[in-house]
Amino acid sequence: MRWPDLGSAFRFSYFRSFFRFQSPDTSAGNGDWFSQLHFPLIEFKTNNRSEMWEAQLGNHTVRSHGVRVARTHMHDWIILLLLVFIWIGLNLIHPFYRFVGKDMMSDLKYPHKSNTIPIWAVPIYSVLLPVVIFLLFYLRRRDVYDLHHGMLGILFSVVITGVLTNAIKDAVGRPRPDFFWRCFPDGVDLYDKWGEVICNGDKRLIREGHKSFPSGHTSWSFAGLGFLSLYLSGKIKAFDQKGHAAKLCLVFLPLLAASLVGVSRVDDYKHHWQDVFAGGLLGLVVATFCYLQFFPPPYHVHGWRTHTYLQMLEDSRANTNNAQTSETQVEIQPTRRNSNLSMNSSLSGTSNLPVEDLESGTR
Repeated sequence: MRWPDLGSAFRFSYFRSFFRFQSPDTSAGNGDWFSQLHFPLIEFKTNNRSEMWEAQLGNHTVRSHGVRVARTHMHDWIILLLLVFIWIGLNLIHPFYRFVGKDMMSDLKYPHKSNTIPIWAVPIYSVLLPVVIFLLFYLRRRDVYDLHHGMLGILFSVVITGVLTNAIKDAVGRPRPDFFWRCFPDGVDLYDKWGEVICNGDKRLIREGHKSFPSGHTSWSFAGLGFLSLYLSGKIKAFDQKGHAAKLCLVFLPLLAASLVGVSRVDDYKHHWQDVFAGGLLGLVVATFCYLQFFPPPYHVHGWRTHTYLQMLEDSRANTNNAQTSETQVEIQPTRRNSNLSMNSSLSGTSNLPVEDLESGTR
């Protein structure tokens, strides 16, 4: 392994013994992009000093740093739990029953169908699938910060999205496209003297029929899969300016899956297209905010790491520089002391010469 710009052989041996490289052939950055997925460097431009500092930090496993990370983010998990209770409460309360007249029924008579994507499948592909991918990266990198922040980030993304979605649903109360058959399952419509519907269907179906805007399936899908897309783009260095367009296929794959979920909601006549568009935008925005809370932007040179790891790396650099400065000062002080002693001895030796010799020397 080459060690450019490290000075003398003394400094070379010092750094090698201090950082203890186990594998001298770790130039993963020079291979293809798939090898970078497994052996990413701390910087895209070869910087051996960065490799040294990274090696000094070592691995952060669940066993060595798990309890420490959990204690540090204990308040985040408590807030997440509170948000879950709020989300459940918003899902149970009755929405605003918007006025639905006879003239509006022409747009609300679509057939009442079953869900193409059942509701129990949403947390599986939007939460559990990304968590499995986080675990695979942890098994490769042994970075508990990346695992913890990935899990906490995606949970915050879907829960915050769920709270916002249910709050907007309850406040707007927009009827679904199949509201007619929810309200009148026998097909016989009935209205009061003001022209408003008098529903005789199942109360639960009627209540859910007033929760069209925005789409919950779509918002959750983009919140979870959008977070996964950002995570993958950072890990594979999709924006490293090297022109590997194949990386974008992997980045867009979760977004495509979320988009197809939104399309299915329109095909099932559960939502209007405006509901799906608003839900997708809401989920993607929340996912972006939650991702940037724990990770740098994917286009950043350190986009494949967490903010916490980069902070520790910066602290390690500062400590190393301070240690080198202290050693330099310790080496300079004895040198100055020796020079002062030699100067004093030379002056004292000169003062012991006879006066005649001094006078003859000045002549």
